[in-house]
Amino acid sequence: MASLAARRATDRAVKAISTGFAVFALFLLGWILWTLLSRGLPALGSNVFTQVTKPPGQGGGLLNAIVGSLIQIGIAMVIGGPIGIFCGTFLAENGRGTKIGAAARFVNDILLSAPSILVGLFIYTLLVVPFGGFSGWAGSLALAILVIPVIVRTTEDMLNLVPVGLREAAFALGAPQWKVVMLITWRAARAGIVTGVLLAIARAAGETAPLLFTSLGNNAMSTDLSKPMASLPIAIYQFAGSPFDDWVSLAWAGALLITVGVLVLNVASRLFLARGH
Repeated sequence: MASLAARRATDRAVKAISTGFAVFALFLLGWILWTLLSRGLPALGSNVFTQVTKPPGQGGGLLNAIVGSLIQIGIAMVIGGPIGIFCGTFLAENGRGTKIGAAARFVNDILLSAPSILVGLFIYTLLVVPFGGFSGWAGSLALAILVIPVIVRTTEDMLNLVPVGLREAAFALGAPQWKVVMLITWRAARAGIVTGVLLAIARAAGETAPLLFTSLGNNAMSTDLSKPMASLPIAIYQFAGSPFDDWVSLAWAGALLITVGVLVLNVASRLFLARGH
């Protein structure tokens, strides 16, 4: 009886500690969101979406940064999305127990944990210095390198969760492997794969360090990928520490835009996938 009472006391203590830490984490998250909403909403006027950045005291908005972020993230996902999905598919379907699979996982783990500033320095050396200037292409490629390991890891993990019986049933019916992958395993794991893509977009949307060494930023409207290009993370970095109140307000508005954008993507994808089921 004493042993049973001790186990129950330990169980209650562990549950209480776990609940306490969970509540503390939710409190911190709520605090961050409240600060973001309380400071970002008042600054979120129509000028944020319709005007480019102007000198301090002249109003202005974040149109150039919004357009620049969308362009660079879009190109990064076009480059990194297919590479990550196909690499993760190879590791899950054909890379088990092989040397190339083990090497690919090792490299992917290194890229996944590497500081993003190192990626920025790599692209700076590879593209910025040889071509004599910062550019949107350099920023897009840096973001692409950052999203690939996220998509590879989530794609492989989600495909590994698909029951082997589904594959065996398709093979038994005479389906080639490419059809099994596209019509069976991808479809069964699509919710997890989409989640991984969204996580990659969220990471690319909030990265600042690699863009400082690649696309640099631009207070004017520019869609020329061969020149410096604005982005929301760079604008937030530059304006948050500014002594000018209007620029600080724009920094909070930009932070709120990134947060809301990632949230809308997540909700929309969940609704789409639920409808698909």
